Amino acid sequence: MLGNLKPQAPDKILALMGEYKADTRQGKVDLGVGVYKDPNGLTPVMRAVKKAEQKIWETQDSKAYTGLAGTQEYRDAMAGLVLGDAAADRLASAATVGGTGAIRQGLELIRMANPEAVVHVSDPTWPNHLSILKFMGQDFVEYPYFDNDTRGVDFDAMLNGIGKAKKGDVVLLHGCCHNPTGANPTAEQWDAIAESLEKTGAIPMIDLAYQGFGDGLDADAAATRKLAERLPEVLIAASCSKNFGIYRERTGILMALGEGGEARDLTQGAMAYLNRQTYSFPPDHGARIVSTILEDADLAADWKAELEEVRQTMLGLRKQLAEELRDLTGSDKFDFIEHHRGMFSRLGATPEQVAKMKEDSAIYMVGDSRLNIAGLNKDSVPVLARAIVEAGV
Repeated sequence: MLGNLKPQAPDKILALMGEYKADTRQGKVDLGVGVYKDPNGLTPVMRAVKKAEQKIWETQDSKAYTGLAGTQEYRDAMAGLVLGDAAADRLASAATVGGTGAIRQGLELIRMANPEAVVHVSDPTWPNHLSILKFMGQDFVEYPYFDNDTRGVDFDAMLNGIGKAKKGDVVLLHGCCHNPTGANPTAEQWDAIAESLEKTGAIPMIDLAYQGFGDGLDADAAATRKLAERLPEVLIAASCSKNFGIYRERTGILMALGEGGEARDLTQGAMAYLNRQTYSFPPDHGARIVSTILEDADLAADWKAELEEVRQTMLGLRKQLAEELRDLTGSDKFDFIEHHRGMFSRLGATPEQVAKMKEDSAIYMVGDSRLNIAGLNKDSVPVLARAIVEAGV
């Protein structure tokens, strides 16, 4: 039986990691993998996370199963973080295995509710969105998003694209810090997106993987909250991997906003059922870390302070890189790097230019020229800037 399996194409980012590890050159720079790194190249455990784990160790008296949808404490804490005080009476939610698990369970929920739904996905998007959709056999189409000339959102084309969605279709949106481009709609453009969804009857599914990495916790949730307030049905897949730095704990949540009442209870039951079929009870340790932090005023304040330090570090690196490139080129063509938000920016380089930077300067980034800003430090920024110019980007 197993001999009938077919070879699978390797994940491009994981393959890039292998190349980077095998490179023996001094001063090599890893801008591929989407994890936050401090100036020393480490992904640290946040202060509040360590304190929360200590508190859990001291007080937890059982490792018994939680509920199929995870603990109510975690789900309430995440609802407050993502949605604020709005929409509690319309909300069904379930803890998931990371943000990827939330995406998968959300797509499964869509398929249960409307097998005819078409999912509309931005071009480009996080590659795993497309991989999961293809593996599931889920119908999808891509809508225009990124302008390779301006390195910003091609909003007219985007709006025209999502406007083609039909009632009952799903439009997959990045709530903030678009991956892989770093380019995001403005507040006014989000109003237009909401208006388009109201007109077509399509349902937004929001991937919120980087809340707190862009313009701040509340600012990064503003678009999600806007859609939640205006539209009758909204799906949200949120991740705690980045903003809590608990990547390996696989902590995520799927939220569904509907009519409330019986419809909410029906959705809640379906989400618990999906968890049961997939992995039964969701993992608890990361979820308990998150709820412990968010329910403790002192821990929450310390977490928010450290998260803000992380955000400001990335903004500082963006500013430094844009300035270095401005000095080297005598132009403002790379100023978009400073305006992008989150961990990523798409340079607009060709695969050949990306390969040249790897070969000549030991700089590793994904072939579509997505670079992880958090993989830089103040010393590697000038190295990258020179490589970009020498590659003719």
